[in-house]
Amino acid sequence: MRIFYTDGSCSPNPGPGGWAVIENKKPVALGSAEDSTNIRMEAEALIAAMKLSDGEPCKINTDSEFWINVITKWAPGWKAKGWKKSSKGEIQNLDLVQEALEIYEAGQVELIWVKAHVGTEENELADEWANKAREGATL
Repeated sequence: MRIFYTDGSCSPNPGPGGWAVIENKKPVALGSAEDSTNIRMEAEALIAAMKLSDGEPCKINTDSEFWINVITKWAPGWKAKGWKKSSKGEIQNLDLVQEALEIYEAGQVELIWVKAHVGTEENELADEWANKAREGATL
Protein backbone atom coordinates (compact mmCIF):
# COMPACT_ATOMS: atom_id res chain seq x y z
CA MET A 1 0.00 0.00 0.00
CA ARG A 2 1.28 3.43 -0.91
CA ILE A 3 1.51 6.01 1.87
CA PHE A 4 1.65 9.70 1.01
CA TYR A 5 2.01 12.95 2.94
CA THR A 6 0.71 16.14 1.35
CA ASP A 7 0.84 19.86 2.02
CA GLY A 8 0.09 23.17 0.36
CA SER A 9 1.57 26.61 0.85
CA CYS A 10 0.82 30.22 -0.06
CA SER A 11 2.73 33.31 0.96
CA PRO A 12 1.09 35.71 1.20
CA ASN A 13 -2.32 34.06 1.23
CA PRO A 14 -3.69 34.62 -1.39
CA GLY A 15 -0.59 34.82 -3.51
CA PRO A 16 2.05 32.55 -5.01
CA GLY A 17 1.41 28.94 -4.01
CA GLY A 18 2.98 25.54 -4.04
CA TRP A 19 2.12 22.00 -3.09
CA ALA A 20 3.97 18.74 -2.50
CA VAL A 21 3.38 15.01 -2.23
CA ILE A 22 5.91 12.98 -0.22
CA GLU A 23 6.34 9.20 -0.44
CA ASN A 24 9.11 7.26 1.30
CA LYS A 25 10.50 10.56 2.63
CA LYS A 26 11.02 11.93 -0.89
CA PRO A 27 8.99 14.35 -3.03
CA VAL A 28 7.13 12.49 -5.78
CA ALA A 29 4.98 15.38 -7.06
CA LEU A 30 5.26 19.16 -6.84
CA GLY A 31 3.21 21.97 -8.28
CA SER A 32 2.81 25.71 -8.10
CA ALA A 33 0.56 28.58 -9.07
CA GLU A 34 1.34 32.27 -9.43
CA ASP A 35 -1.90 33.36 -7.76
CA SER A 36 -3.69 30.95 -5.47
CA THR A 37 -4.72 30.28 -1.87
CA ASN A 38 -3.49 27.87 0.76
CA ILE A 39 -6.83 26.02 0.57
CA ARG A 40 -6.44 25.46 -3.19
CA MET A 41 -2.84 24.30 -2.82
CA GLU A 42 -3.85 21.79 -0.11
CA ALA A 43 -6.48 20.39 -2.49
CA GLU A 44 -4.07 20.19 -5.42
CA ALA A 45 -1.68 18.13 -3.29
CA LEU A 46 -4.43 15.72 -2.21
CA ILE A 47 -5.66 15.34 -5.79
CA ALA A 48 -2.12 14.66 -7.01
CA ALA A 49 -1.60 11.97 -4.35
CA MET A 50 -4.91 10.29 -5.22
CA LYS A 51 -3.95 10.30 -8.90
CA LEU A 52 -0.57 8.76 -8.06
CA SER A 53 -2.33 5.87 -6.34
CA ASP A 54 -4.03 5.09 -9.67
CA GLY A 55 -7.04 3.48 -7.97
CA GLU A 56 -4.91 1.21 -5.79
CA PRO A 57 -5.28 1.28 -1.99
CA CYS A 58 -3.41 4.17 -0.40
CA LYS A 59 -3.21 6.24 2.73
CA ILE A 60 -2.87 9.99 2.41
CA ASN A 61 -1.72 11.92 5.46
CA THR A 62 -2.60 15.61 5.45
CA ASP A 63 -2.72 18.41 7.96
CA SER A 64 -5.80 19.80 6.18
CA GLU A 65 -8.71 18.67 8.32
CA PHE A 66 -10.80 21.04 6.19
CA TRP A 67 -10.23 19.01 2.99
CA ILE A 68 -10.79 15.70 4.73
CA ASN A 69 -14.19 17.04 5.83
CA VAL A 70 -14.96 18.41 2.37
CA ILE A 71 -14.19 15.11 0.64
CA THR A 72 -15.62 12.66 3.16
CA LYS A 73 -18.53 14.58 4.73
CA TRP A 74 -19.73 17.65 2.87
CA ALA A 75 -19.15 17.09 -0.86
CA PRO A 76 -21.25 13.91 -1.12
CA GLY A 77 -24.24 15.90 0.17
CA TRP A 78 -23.53 18.84 -2.12
CA LYS A 79 -23.29 16.45 -5.05
CA ALA A 80 -26.63 14.83 -4.14
CA LYS A 81 -28.22 18.30 -4.10
CA GLY A 82 -26.89 19.22 -7.54
CA TRP A 83 -23.78 20.90 -6.13
CA LYS A 84 -25.71 23.20 -3.84
CA LYS A 85 -25.21 23.85 -0.14
CA SER A 86 -28.05 23.72 2.36
CA SER A 87 -27.24 27.25 3.44
CA LYS A 88 -26.93 30.29 1.24
CA GLY A 89 -23.78 30.87 -0.71
CA GLU A 90 -21.92 29.02 -3.37
CA ILE A 91 -19.44 26.22 -2.85
CA GLN A 92 -15.96 27.69 -2.85
CA ASN A 93 -13.34 26.02 -5.07
CA LEU A 94 -16.04 23.88 -6.67
CA ASP A 95 -13.72 22.76 -9.46
CA LEU A 96 -11.34 21.18 -6.95
CA VAL A 97 -14.14 19.82 -4.76
CA GLN A 98 -15.67 18.00 -7.73
CA GLU A 99 -12.35 16.64 -8.98
CA ALA A 100 -11.26 15.48 -5.52
CA LEU A 101 -14.58 13.76 -4.80
CA GLU A 102 -14.63 12.00 -8.17
CA ILE A 103 -11.14 10.56 -7.68
CA TYR A 104 -11.82 9.70 -4.03
CA GLU A 105 -15.03 7.84 -4.84
CA ALA A 106 -13.36 5.91 -7.67
CA GLY A 107 -10.34 4.91 -5.60
CA GLN A 108 -9.42 3.15 -2.40
CA VAL A 109 -8.19 6.13 -0.43
CA GLU A 110 -7.90 6.52 3.32
CA LEU A 111 -7.48 10.15 4.34
CA ILE A 112 -5.66 10.63 7.65
CA TRP A 113 -5.37 13.90 9.56
CA VAL A 114 -1.98 14.70 11.07
CA LYS A 115 -1.31 17.70 13.25
CA ALA A 116 0.90 20.26 11.53
CA HIS A 117 4.28 21.41 12.79
CA VAL A 118 4.69 18.94 15.63
CA GLY A 119 7.74 17.16 14.26
CA THR A 120 6.17 14.41 12.15
CA GLU A 121 9.06 13.95 9.72
CA GLU A 122 7.07 13.29 6.55
CA ASN A 123 4.62 16.09 7.28
CA GLU A 124 7.51 18.49 7.86
CA LEU A 125 9.03 17.35 4.54
CA ALA A 126 5.72 17.97 2.76
CA ASP A 127 5.63 21.49 4.22
CA GLU A 128 9.26 22.12 3.26
CA TRP A 129 8.73 20.92 -0.32
CA ALA A 130 5.44 22.81 -0.72
CA ASN A 131 7.35 25.97 0.15
CA LYS A 132 10.16 25.04 -2.26
CA ALA A 133 7.57 24.44 -5.00
CA ARG A 134 6.04 27.85 -4.29
CA GLU A 135 9.52 29.31 -4.78
CA GLY A 136 9.96 27.51 -8.12
CA ALA A 137 11.41 24.09 -7.29
CA THR A 138 10.52 21.21 -9.62
CA LEU A 139 11.31 17.50 -9.65
